[in-house]
Amino acid sequence: MPTPLPPFDLDLLRTLVTIAESGGVTRAAERLGRTQSTISLQVKRLEDGLGKRLFQRDGRGFALTGEGEVLLAYARRLLGLAGEACAVLMEPDVGGVVRLGTPEDFATAHLPDVLWRFARAHPQVALEVRCDFTANLLDGFAQGDYDLVLCKREPRGAGDGVRVWREPLVWAASARLLLQPGQPVPLVLAPAPDIYRRRALEALDRAGMPWRITYTSPSLNGIQAAVSAGLGATILSRDLLAAGFQVVENMPDLADMEIALHRRPGAVSKAVDLLAEHIVRSLEGTRAIQG
Repeated sequence: MPTPLPPFDLDLLRTLVTIAESGGVTRAAERLGRTQSTISLQVKRLEDGLGKRLFQRDGRGFALTGEGEVLLAYARRLLGLAGEACAVLMEPDVGGVVRLGTPEDFATAHLPDVLWRFARAHPQVALEVRCDFTANLLDGFAQGDYDLVLCKREPRGAGDGVRVWREPLVWAASARLLLQPGQPVPLVLAPAPDIYRRRALEALDRAGMPWRITYTSPSLNGIQAAVSAGLGATILSRDLLAAGFQVVENMPDLADMEIALHRRPGAVSKAVDLLAEHIVRSLEGTRAIQG
């Protein structure tokens, strides 16, 4: 006889994800509009069906086990696919224009597949995507130039916007670059007000390491070309280390960077709602799998 499929009821998986995101059964029950006993029974059904313990119970609440972490990543993917299927079948005629602003490096590394899936599900929606520095994006957002913006920010948990990504940063250079002890560190950076530029200079100043800017470019391609040529070191997301690049050792530690999604207050558009939900769902699922 064929092996029975596990109980991947979408409602149970949604409960699992909500508990993990909210940090406990009480908050999950509030978010889902259910009683705590109902949420606990759903967790039991899922665990009994799988024959695996998904949460460790202690005095502080629920914490995911190793098996729970694995299922969480797949649960987000399954819920994302279910949402995409509903969008294709139930809301194929949603139209309009959505204006999205995003940092260039994040758009290059993480958005192409996300936006392709959205465009496939909603062919009547026109996307206007512009890349710029976070400070400029926020200025344009305040002036009403964008419906949605993805912006870099310092790790701070809750705050303005919805956190959709957390990326590790590294000092990157090519093998052509020869760093001389005691000499200023040559840097390849974007112009102000780039947040990575500020990060680099502040980190080196705190460490008491002299520096000099040898090359400035407003584009990711320009920065990568200059680094590849050995003109200096730069800060990049670890995901953007190109062929021939290496992580520079003995440099100041860099905290992770967050990406937050901001939606224009008062914007009433089904297309904007759908894209915002799609970005959050897609990036959270990808982040969970990578983590």
